[in-house]
Amino acid sequence: MTDQLSVFFDPKIFEHNTGEGFFDSIPSEYLPVVELAPENADRTRNMLGVLKDGPIKSSLTWHQAPPADREATALFHEDGYLDSLDAIGPTEIVRYSNTTVFGPGSMGAINAAAGQTIGAADHVWSGEVKLAYALVRPPGHHAQPTKADGYCFINNIGVAIEHLRQKGLKKAAVIDWDVHHGNGTQEGFYDDPDVLTISLHMPHGAWGESHHQTGAADEVGVGAGVGSNINIPLPYGSGDQAYARAFDEIIAPAIEAHAPEIIFVAAGQDANQFDPNGRQLLTMAGFHQLGLKARGLADKVSDGRLVLVQEGGYAMSYAAYCLHATLEGVLQIDPSLSDPIAYVPEDLRGLTQALEEIKAERASAIAQKSGA
Repeated sequence: MTDQLSVFFDPKIFEHNTGEGFFDSIPSEYLPVVELAPENADRTRNMLGVLKDGPIKSSLTWHQAPPADREATALFHEDGYLDSLDAIGPTEIVRYSNTTVFGPGSMGAINAAAGQTIGAADHVWSGEVKLAYALVRPPGHHAQPTKADGYCFINNIGVAIEHLRQKGLKKAAVIDWDVHHGNGTQEGFYDDPDVLTISLHMPHGAWGESHHQTGAADEVGVGAGVGSNINIPLPYGSGDQAYARAFDEIIAPAIEAHAPEIIFVAAGQDANQFDPNGRQLLTMAGFHQLGLKARGLADKVSDGRLVLVQEGGYAMSYAAYCLHATLEGVLQIDPSLSDPIAYVPEDLRGLTQALEEIKAERASAIAQKSGA
């Protein structure tokens, strides 16, 4: 008999309407056919479908937690920022950027997403299960304590960790393999030695006032938190083997040393090789491998407690397949869906050098900040 994985889902997540877009921007005036903005409800409808009807459906149990309330979200976010969200009128549309759009229906979806993440975390922390996944949107890992950013308004994982701290959690770890730097989670725990935050991402750097963090290896934490933030900005086009090596050489040793009681995964699929917002070329096999590695690490250091939370993934069909592959890895099931379109590059020149440079930059930053 295979393991069971608890999936937390609330259909209210579909009510967040981000409108139309062109890749990661507003629609082009020159194109007569307009597509949906990348972070849209349909991408998660496909994810829901492949889980409800796909090969691992018998290994999943379905749950719905209540939406998060203001008391819960205030555990991570500052009151002034939450007040600004509450002040938005019921028919008003607010653009924090071209892509970060708050409109009618958004607040219900935002609270539902945070609530499902809390529910998944509670389910695991209580000992009812070891494995849980929250199928949520809008995503959360760019949301900082004081601001929205990159499609994100409430940091779902950050809120869940703070919620569990109210129940006795001492040490947690976050592995973020969304293709973009998890700057909001980093910001929220940057001076906290008890929450190890790790982000694997493409080297996109800062992207303005809403995302001033660079995601570079020398962002290692401050004060008591020096060493508790790890950024792994892998070269563009790194692919499956690079992610596996980074996991084995950097992530696993750091988490084993930290010894968290629970591991959270910011489980985006936008590192896949067909994503409009990513350039990292992962295949379904790569995501299956990440799921396996995360599960093995949880079994080794956190008594198997593992919570995955949906983040990005904007290739409408392929992201859903990559999610399925990820969860098969978590369940330690061999892949059951064939990859219809993936190409695995053979050229890995420069990877060893890139990983060594990341390690050296991080070590130098820790040495400088620790001696300051």
